[in-house]
Amino acid sequence: MKKKFDVVLFVAVIILIIFGLVMIYSASSIWAEYKFNDSFHYVKQQSLFIIIGLALLFIIAKIDYKKYYQRANIILLVCLLLLILVLIPGIGSVRNGSRSWFGIGPFGIQPSEFAKLGLIIFASKYLSSSNRFIKNIKKGVLPILFVTLLFFGLIMLQPDLGTGIVLVASIIAMLFIAGVNMKFFYASGIVGLLGVVVLILIAPYRMDRITSFINPWKDPLGTGFQIIQSLYAIGPGGILGMGFLHSRQKQFYLPEPQTDFIFSIISEEFGILGVIIVSTLFIIVLYRGIKIALNAKNLFAKYLAFGMVFQILFQTVMNLMVVVGLIPVTGVTLPFLSYGGSSLLVSMASIGIILNISRNN
Repeated sequence: MKKKFDVVLFVAVIILIIFGLVMIYSASSIWAEYKFNDSFHYVKQQSLFIIIGLALLFIIAKIDYKKYYQRANIILLVCLLLLILVLIPGIGSVRNGSRSWFGIGPFGIQPSEFAKLGLIIFASKYLSSSNRFIKNIKKGVLPILFVTLLFFGLIMLQPDLGTGIVLVASIIAMLFIAGVNMKFFYASGIVGLLGVVVLILIAPYRMDRITSFINPWKDPLGTGFQIIQSLYAIGPGGILGMGFLHSRQKQFYLPEPQTDFIFSIISEEFGILGVIIVSTLFIIVLYRGIKIALNAKNLFAKYLAFGMVFQILFQTVMNLMVVVGLIPVTGVTLPFLSYGGSSLLVSMASIGIILNISRNN
């Protein structure tokens, strides 16, 4: 008899997606009516991606995860090729100042999202195959670090610092659980910090984000506008919030509230109760994902499950920290909840792979 996949993980993800669709309507209806004369514009597009994502999730959940081990190199090369192609004018399209998209009609596909998934699959294969070399920095760590930095460099050419940070952090976390010497993490932390400083200095808009993060009221109508409006949304929420559809900040104050700052609208309309419910659902996803990774039959499955669940967790934490003003604006979406097709499809594909691993445990 075939084993069932992890139902608790599946249900938690479905609840997040449905709640996300409801909140996308609440957050975007006024903007959509103004821009497109259709208050359901963003909901319709997200619904299409949800249908595709669900089909993808069920298909992937039935594909034996061992097949990714066999095709990890090909997957990595395809992702690398897409990251190169998107940088070519005429092929990749520019949105919000970044050449990060392939335009397909009214939709956009972001190859950097799929690159995160491809790199985790490759890193899982590499770490499980090279486990005996992992204590050796030169033989075990530098090769996968080189590939990771190559991907990071291509993503930074778009530029997309937020996605690049999520990608690098996921691989560093996988190296940590693989048992790499702690001296490597101390050294990479210093190098990484210096690298971030350089990236900030060579791009003036990043320095503006740092300045607005430190004191958003220094330029309240410019670089500090988003974070101020986000805090104005979170503040009045109280315990139970202002009620569904009763957000004030979505009324042309908080820009594009259905994307990176959707959690601000959730906080405003559902208050602390909404925050607790959403946080609990993400904690369930984290707990079940780690449990599946620990119970996995082989190293490849363990690394694969952990890498994917950590990537979702880290992206979630980054988004929430931006929304409450703990770190500068990064442009990272909230998994399962924010409007955005590429992010949703990759997150659901990741869950599909984790569910397949749980079925094989």
